[in-house]
Amino acid sequence: MDHDTAPAPTTSPVRLEPWSEDDFGLLRAMNAPQLMEHLGGPESEEALLKRHRRYVDLSVAGTSAGRMFRIVLLPEAAAVGAIGFWEQQVDGEPVYETGWTVLPGFQGRGVATAATRAVAGLARAERSRRFLHAFPSTDNAPSNAVCRKAGFELLGARDVEYPPGHPLRCNDWRLDLETPAP
Repeated sequence: MDHDTAPAPTTSPVRLEPWSEDDFGLLRAMNAPQLMEHLGGPESEEALLKRHRRYVDLSVAGTSAGRMFRIVLLPEAAAVGAIGFWEQQVDGEPVYETGWTVLPGFQGRGVATAATRAVAGLARAERSRRFLHAFPSTDNAPSNAVCRKAGFELLGARDVEYPPGHPLRCNDWRLDLETPAP
């Protein structure tokens, strides 16, 4: 199996491809106000460049620190968003965290849920963390629905800072990576 491409059932509407240098335009498109409203608002060009560099660095094969992907809608083969997983500490425990963005014209079609299931499979295959967490804002109904549909367990609400210095009330969703995928 190719370590950089998510195994997806034939019915999956998406394919995950490693984030690359060529994906900065996609990141810029995802920096739209309506997509960043639950994350403290759009980022500056400098912040976007730093985030793009982190995404590219996470996509280097051979690291268990996590991965970032562009979400490719099938059969169109159009890049419609991003998703990834990365190392995090939650209550002192080493876990993976995941997050995603899907461009507005492609929302409501199951893209984020399919991508979340695929990225969970990749995190599971790493065999280095027991849990995968997601922290959507408590008022972000679509992202909370993605977590529920993808099989995550709601642990409750908690306060986080994202970006640093910006308090955010989030739901803490957790997926047990030691449990086989449904």
